[in-house]
Amino acid sequence: MADLLVTQVRSAIGSKPKHRGTLRALGLGRIGKSNTLPDRPEIRGMIARVPHLISVQEVGAEGSTK
Repeated sequence: MADLLVTQVRSAIGSKPKHRGTLRALGLGRIGKSNTLPDRPEIRGMIARVPHLISVQEVGAEGSTK
């Protein structure tokens, strides 16, 4: 199972409170801060809520041979 590297690229100032809460739940809070999260439907749903504030990259699973 792959992981997702989520990075905040835009400020949450002026965004809706639910969007700010979603960023907090993703472990973000400042521009440039990153967090590695498992690729699960719950995480994908949170990412879909704030795509204008973050960038997402897939990271290979730990211990893979690639």
